[in-house]
Amino acid sequence: MRILLTNDDGIYSPGLESLEKIARQLSDDIWVVAPESEQSGASHSLSLADPIRLRQIGERRFSVQGTPTDCVVMAVRKIMPAEPDLVLSGINRGQNLADDVTYSGTVAAAMEGTALGFKSIALSQVSGIFNKRGLVFDVAETHGAKVIRKLCELEFGPGVLINVNFPDCRPEEVRGYEATRQGKRDQNLLLVDERTDTRGRPYYWLGFKRERGNAPDGTDLKAAFEKRISVTPLHMNLTQLEALEPLRLTLEGM
Repeated sequence: MRILLTNDDGIYSPGLESLEKIARQLSDDIWVVAPESEQSGASHSLSLADPIRLRQIGERRFSVQGTPTDCVVMAVRKIMPAEPDLVLSGINRGQNLADDVTYSGTVAAAMEGTALGFKSIALSQVSGIFNKRGLVFDVAETHGAKVIRKLCELEFGPGVLINVNFPDCRPEEVRGYEATRQGKRDQNLLLVDERTDTRGRPYYWLGFKRERGNAPDGTDLKAAFEKRISVTPLHMNLTQLEALEPLRLTLEGM
């Protein structure tokens, strides 16, 4: 099985190292194509106004001056001698739950793999809920190969990708796996942090508040809060079918 690895945290991120350890348990045919620098929050963006530069840094290992989506396109269309059987994106530094998936470059890389016709899985390590050890990837490294191997037995169907989130706990504390739906955060947790540079000029950081909230059962958020590995099927088609008929009736009256 030929596997393409990518991420949005960059070619030198520890999460990518952990993902490679997991992938080596599944295959010897591993290709790594990841951004030269961090691209968190890049979502499903393509570099259309700037050239993409490529650098080989090892055997079957390349860095791309571009987005996670660029990396998948470059890997499939330029770098790899044959198409991948599986695209793995991650392991992201932090969760990609609920609304996060719309920002995530990790999820977007898996989306691009899906758009190109390949079985694709995004993987993220939840942090900041329980664990006081700092961000570590031992939960993903312990359980990752097992869940990926099982998912590879599944026929995803057209336009479907899988979003996996490993809980913020020790490997032995994981309470199982759960098929979940995408949740919704209780409130808008995006914040603007204003600071001042040494010349007295303001500058800003975008970030997220760390608040738990009350997630409904069956959601990715609830699974993370209960120390379960969340496995969520996502779809490339964003059409809201329930709104389609009321919209059609409204437009007919114009």
